[in-house]
This record gives sequence, C-alpha cells and structure tokens, in this order.
Amino acid sequence: MTTEQELHAEQADMSGKEAEQTGNGQDTESHRTDGHESPEARIAELEAQVAEFRDKWMRAEAEMQNLRTRSKREVEDARQYAVQKFAKDVVEAAENLQRGLASLPAKSDTEDSLIGKLREGFESTERSFLGILERNGITCQHPVGQAFDANLHQAMAEQPSDDHADGTVMQAWTPTWTLHGRLLKPAMVVVAKGGNKAGE
Repeated sequence: MTTEQELHAEQADMSGKEAEQTGNGQDTESHRTDGHESPEARIAELEAQVAEFRDKWMRAEAEMQNLRTRSKREVEDARQYAVQKFAKDVVEAAENLQRGLASLPAKSDTEDSLIGKLREGFESTERSFLGILERNGITCQHPVGQAFDANLHQAMAEQPSDDHADGTVMQAWTPTWTLHGRLLKPAMVVVAKGGNKAGE
C-alpha cells in the first residue's frame, strides 16, 4: 500500500470514529430527554408528599393534645391528692374528737352544768373542724342503715339480726372518709346477717 493510500485509510477511520461518537452523544441526549417526568406526574408526586406530611403533622398534633390533656390531669390529681397522707392523720384527730364526744354521759335535765358546757364545747369544736375539712375536700359519711359496700366499708364482724336486712350495716365504729370523692379511709362496720327482713 502506498503512503497516499495509507493516509486515505487513516482519514476514513477517524471519520468513522467521530461519526460513532456523535451518534452516541445524540443517543445519550435523547435518553436524557426521555428520562424526565412529565409535569403532571411531578405534580401528582408532590401532592402525595404534601398529603403524607399533612397526615404526619395531624397525628403529631393529636398526640401533643393528648399529652397536654394527660399532663394537666396528672397535675390536677397531684394538687388534689398530694395531701392524702396528711388528710389521713387529720381524720384520725376528727375521729378522736367524735369518740370524746360520744364518751360523755347522755344529755339529761339533771346533768351538771359543767358537763353540759363541756358537751357544747365538744359539739361546737366538732362542727367547726368538720366544716374546715369539707372546705378542703374531706368529707365523712355515716353508713349505718346502708347496704354494705366493700368499696367504702370494712366489715369487722357479722351479727344475726331480726331488725335489719341481710348485708345491712347495723353498726359503724368509724365513718367513711373521702378526699375529693376518692376513698381516704373505709368505715369500720358491723354487718347484719340473716334476719326476718333478709328477703325484703
């Protein structure tokens, strides 16, 4: 092969490579163009993301609202019942006052004036003390004559009785004490068992 022929062959080979490279570039550009999403598809994708974020935000907001409500309730409970131990000690004093009043002789026209004044003083002190307790959410309930309730009463004994229906509190050694409606101290009671009124 002559030198001139070799030159023509090299030029033809280079032209072929350039054409191939140009063709590859056009194919790549065409592929890139085809790979783009249409505006409608992009909008649908963004709308789906917005809906997902909105759902997550609403769930988080609901959880925060539940947390705020729960925290407020716990703070309120802590405020109301933080004095529960102290309240139990206070009602012990109230019960002792009631026992002192009950230990006095029955009122009579012939009783000594000193006994009468002592009774009046006890009664006045008891009324004042119970009023203070009630203003602070502590109340007492005397259960005599009521049906026995294990949530409010503690049975210390059962006694047969013809005058009380079966399961009725016939005697209470102490009242039921509650703090803002929550049981503070159950009543110590004697419960009737059997009797003529049991079926009534």
